[in-house]
Amino acid sequence: MFTRGRVAMVAAGLVLAVGGCAGGADGEAGASGKAGASGEAGAPGKGTADAAPARPPSKELVRWVGGLCESTTTIEDLRKDSAADLREIRNPPEAPGPSAELLAMSYLSGTPNAVESVDRDLRGLGRSGVPAADRLLAAWLKKLAAVLPELAEVSPAAAMDDAEGSAAGVDKLVRSLTPPEPDLPELTEKDPRLAAAHERAKQCAAGWEPGETGGAGEGSGPPAPDPTGPLPAAADGKNTDACSDGACEVLVTSTAHITANGVSVHVTVADDSVTFLTAGTVMQLGGAGGEAGFGDELKAVVVAHNQQGAVLKFSTP
Repeated sequence: MFTRGRVAMVAAGLVLAVGGCAGGADGEAGASGKAGASGEAGAPGKGTADAAPARPPSKELVRWVGGLCESTTTIEDLRKDSAADLREIRNPPEAPGPSAELLAMSYLSGTPNAVESVDRDLRGLGRSGVPAADRLLAAWLKKLAAVLPELAEVSPAAAMDDAEGSAAGVDKLVRSLTPPEPDLPELTEKDPRLAAAHERAKQCAAGWEPGETGGAGEGSGPPAPDPTGPLPAAADGKNTDACSDGACEVLVTSTAHITANGVSVHVTVADDSVTFLTAGTVMQLGGAGGEAGFGDELKAVVVAHNQQGAVLKFSTP
């Protein structure tokens, strides 16, 4: 009886053990079932979640990133142009080309305005909604705020006293406008939203330059029309020698040194202005119809002006 009882107890123990194992198996099966839902059994479900397309960046973010790319490219070009202008001022062309003083006056009158224009564009961007990007914008604005007060004090007339020194001081300020860290390319590596917006914005494409029109990508509406339409043909083309008698109509696309009726004038054409420099005067006109007078010897009228250049008509009063 003892043996049979012992066997019965052992058998019962085995039943309980097997039952426990079965329960454990069920428990594991439950967890495995859950795991399986996200494991082998659930692999299709997980794959479906991963396959869900990422949300494209908003048009507002694409425009914001495109605007930042455009401004940073403009600043980079400003730094390069500033260095080139300073080299020319230090080594001006031989006569009858413009003197170092005239070159410096042109540089001192145009460069501060260009930096101010970039500052306005960046301030106009507002917030992007991406904290890291907004911090980058704030860092750019801080750099600009550090140089703008000094640039505002610059007078083109300073070039007459010290052409190289006055230009070098402005160039130093412009060269300080280096990209903050981390810059936009670094941020795109960490934020998929910025990366997607960067890819879509045409201003962020390699080789893009400010002023270009067309191109694919969001964030860039149709190009703004030229304020004056196509430039009319200038009677004397680009032949500035035709102005020697004081009467001519010429096309200037960037800069030109013109001697008309004994008056030497250095002309600089920018996107939104035409600047006339003589030994003692600086005049900046804002577009077609503007007129510059040079005493009793000469006057100049802006016949037409757009991003491609300006047609100027010189005559004697």
